[in-house]
Amino acid sequence: QVQLVESGGGSVQTGGSLRLSCAASRFTTSDNLMAWFRQAPGKERQGVASLGYHGANYASSVRGRFTISKDNAKDSLYLQMNNLKPEDTAMYYCAASRSWYSMSLNGNDYNYWGQGTQVTVSS
Repeated sequence: QVQLVESGGGSVQTGGSLRLSCAASRFTTSDNLMAWFRQAPGKERQGVASLGYHGANYASSVRGRFTISKDNAKDSLYLQMNNLKPEDTAMYYCAASRSWYSMSLNGNDYNYWGQGTQVTVSS
C-alpha cells in the first residue's frame, strides 16, 4: 500500500520561509508525477506545483516564490516556500500519480494522497 507522509508545516510571519517534505513508501518517485496541493477552510483544493517527466509546473499564485523538487534516492518530494503570504495559509497535501507523462495540477489526475501538513502565515 502506497503511503505519503508530509512534514515541515508550521506557523511563520509574512515574508518567511518553510520547506515541506513528503516521504513516499511503496512508490517510486523517479518514475511518476508528483505534486503539492493545498486547501484553505471554505475554499476548493488548489494545485500548487507538480513535478514529472516534463519538469515542473506551478500555479500562477506561487510561481517565483515556491520551488518543487525530488530526491529520488530517498523517494521524497519537497516544496520550498519563500516570501510566504497570509493567502498561502492552508493545509498542504502531497499527491502522487501513476501517470508519468502529465504535468497536471488537477487533483482528479492523482491516485495517492498524504494526510496533510498545516501552513499558517500571519501578517
